[in-house]
Amino acid sequence: MPEVRAYAAQSATSGLAPTTIVRREPRPDDVVIDVAYCGICHTDLSQVRNEWGGAEYPMVPGHEITGIVRAVGSAVTDLAVGARVGVGCFVDGGCSKGRCDREHEHRDLADLVATYNGREHDGAPTYGGYSRSIVVKRPYVLELPDALPLDAAAPLLCAGISLYSPLVHWRVGPGSRVAIVGLGGLGHLGVKLARAFGADVTVLSRTDAKRADALALGAHDYHATSDPETFARLADRFDLVLVTVGATLDWNAYLRLLRREGTLVLIGMPDAPGSVHAFELLTQRKSISGSAIGSIPETARMLEFCARHGIAADIELLPIQDLAAAYARLGRGDVRYRFVIDMQSLDREP
Repeated sequence: MPEVRAYAAQSATSGLAPTTIVRREPRPDDVVIDVAYCGICHTDLSQVRNEWGGAEYPMVPGHEITGIVRAVGSAVTDLAVGARVGVGCFVDGGCSKGRCDREHEHRDLADLVATYNGREHDGAPTYGGYSRSIVVKRPYVLELPDALPLDAAAPLLCAGISLYSPLVHWRVGPGSRVAIVGLGGLGHLGVKLARAFGADVTVLSRTDAKRADALALGAHDYHATSDPETFARLADRFDLVLVTVGATLDWNAYLRLLRREGTLVLIGMPDAPGSVHAFELLTQRKSISGSAIGSIPETARMLEFCARHGIAADIELLPIQDLAAAYARLGRGDVRYRFVIDMQSLDREP
């Protein structure tokens, strides 16, 4: 079986270092992809450090993958060598076993195979995109529209679909008022997408530091949540509030920002349990919900939408040798707005 250069964590405290992994020989329904770029998701940081539990090492992170098809299996007839493709957060699921609704496959957790820190249906470990190549079943490989650049498109495979999916589900369009809480890797794409759907978009961030960025990205308004007047000023304003930060907030304060029958959607992973008073939910039929990634068909629609509207991530491109510094900056929120690794830099390793 082919050996591939990669970066892996050997434990929760080891950091990431160069290594060699083994990829499977391509099967008839497989696609072999030379990885060109891989986005760095905050999930990578959490998984490497085992903050959520269940980590398996060695771990090769990365689920925002773009690259070029190098080879296809004998049964793959609809994808050519040289095609521009992407791979997101999962590489197999219940549909390959014939028992899944393709539009909801990502919610079938019993059969879902994560792109990394997971197990294939045959028990083999999965290794992600911090590697020079990857082998993926054809139904889980997404073709990239020509209008999307390979580097800035990589974060769309996780961050992009994570914001696109709730905007579609809650039928955001002209006349909708949407608040994006947090302007980071998720939030900055939420601003672009919500604006493209025709919504009136407001960014809520802790301080005024990102006001100019938010407006340049397409937000109509911006408010600092550290200002005690903000929540009174914006009461009953929004149809949808998308929380992209990984923190436990005063959910009751954010519920009061919603119009009647509005929805507060958690997209970032809260760092602790929170509490909610039922009054706002009962009297105004408000809701709290959550949303994570999307199906393969929905991700394909998202990519086409982004291509039509000229949407891609704002990125900082870096060589893989700078991973430690990037992780340190990511941990303190110091990135504008998504790190993307140039995987060709792996060729510099001895």
